[in-house]
Amino acid sequence: MNNITTAIPFVDLQLQHQPLQTQIEEAVRGTIQRGDFILGQAVADFEAAFASACGVAYGIGVASGTDALALGLEACGIGAGDEVILPTNTFIATLIGVVHAGATPILVDCDPQTALIDFTAAEKAVTAKTKAIVPVHLYGQMVSPRQLLDFASTHNLIVFEDAAQAHLAQREGYRAGSIGKAAAFSFYPSKNLGAIGDGGMVITNDEAVAQKMRSLRNYGCSRKYYHTEPGTNSRLDTLQAAVLNIKLPHLADWNHSRNQAAQQYDALLKPLANSGIFPIQNQSGNGHIYHLYVVRVTEACPLDRQTIQDKLAAVGIQTGIHYPIPCHLQPAFENLGYQAGDFPQAEALALEILSLPMYPGLSDTQVHQVIDTLQTLCVRT
Repeated sequence: MNNITTAIPFVDLQLQHQPLQTQIEEAVRGTIQRGDFILGQAVADFEAAFASACGVAYGIGVASGTDALALGLEACGIGAGDEVILPTNTFIATLIGVVHAGATPILVDCDPQTALIDFTAAEKAVTAKTKAIVPVHLYGQMVSPRQLLDFASTHNLIVFEDAAQAHLAQREGYRAGSIGKAAAFSFYPSKNLGAIGDGGMVITNDEAVAQKMRSLRNYGCSRKYYHTEPGTNSRLDTLQAAVLNIKLPHLADWNHSRNQAAQQYDALLKPLANSGIFPIQNQSGNGHIYHLYVVRVTEACPLDRQTIQDKLAAVGIQTGIHYPIPCHLQPAFENLGYQAGDFPQAEALALEILSLPMYPGLSDTQVHQVIDTLQTLCVRT
């Protein structure tokens, strides 16, 4: 561990923004000069550009990824009396989106190798009230489109993708957000495509869904001061869209950089399998865009996860846990009636997972430092 000479952050936004600083400042200044702060030209430009990049027709910018989930589900006709299947192994926003749409969330377990939704478990959860499935493209890896479409077709379900961590991810010839009726994205600053504040978007090929979304995000207004439905105030700020327009052309290269760093991690981690540390499995090849790089610290490891985190932090290596408590065990949703033991794979993963530093520009030297330190800590002598 004496070879650690510099701190390695978990995410380095400064490294990403520095080359674009002048362009970002000019974009912000231009918005201020025009004064079109709400639904300005930059919003329309970004909506069109991002939808096109994802291979769909329409993009509707909203205030956050959570709003994209809730309003997007509502725009797809999902609401009270409808059951929606989603994995318990996800960020809480997925569950909140379903609840805010008025639907009943039906949680299911995950595949321990990929951390993605388990279709066998989902099969058992289908009832006569099931209307939709929300697959979560977790950590930057897509759920299998083939399996997803087969499942949805078999049970006549709407597919609404949670693609908050999967900007331009690919699998089986599909891009994230292009599989189902609609999809939600987040532009939280640390995402692969992040704003300088909150932001989100729903993308879709369905014109009716797009029209409904434009109304819902803007007070249920089909034209100014004419409100046809109860909507809300959830609009992507023009300032955020202006920044995102600068960053979008670089997204493919940033994703490639992440994937290259992940391949290096994978190769260097192989000897640590004997010490009980394994990466979450990549079944998407270069289509995995690694919003997060996650390993499992299993019982075979001589050190527990907390000790590893503490010792890495002591030498300047930041890590995270995504996520330490599955949705079904969150106190806010005790009313759903789930208990410990209901979803054993997700519960086991929550105790094992550890997210290592991952961002575009993460160097080979930094990856080596992280893994060399893990080896020093964990390899049995």
